[in-house]
Amino acid sequence: MIIKISNLSEGKHDFVFIDKVDVLDLEKPFYGKYKSSIILNKLHDQLILSVKSDFKVKYECDRCGVQYKTSLKSDYKMIYLMNEAPEETESLNVSYLNRDADNIDVTSDVREFALLSVPMKQLCKENCKGLCYRCGKDLNNEQCSCSADEIDPRWKPLMNLKDK
Repeated sequence: MIIKISNLSEGKHDFVFIDKVDVLDLEKPFYGKYKSSIILNKLHDQLILSVKSDFKVKYECDRCGVQYKTSLKSDYKMIYLMNEAPEETESLNVSYLNRDADNIDVTSDVREFALLSVPMKQLCKENCKGLCYRCGKDLNNEQCSCSADEIDPRWKPLMNLKDK
């Protein structure tokens, strides 16, 4: 995903990249093709990139174990300054380019922000009920006959402390 910047005039420019996720070295849960839409705003001594990417992903629900497919969106901004890089920089979204640079490779940035977009908890639906911890039935599809009042025997000693 290389953008040629040497002959661009100042102002906004739109770019769209569509390719297989293999090009970004993305593995499971990513599959198929991705689409990245980039708006590049070129100013006198800086470039501002707004990147929106869509990916197809295949997860296994953390509550019920069902495999499901969904889309994953990644949005970020990156600023490229046409200066020499200072010795230390703490900003993740600021990069430095030589004044004679003629292109920008955004492949690694799109890959990194895609990986950062993967949710910590993957749920097939927001209100997934999960599995019964006693019988293992999927509570999204059927109601189990386990008693909710029944206390796990491992917690009985703690319940006795409560009664004292």
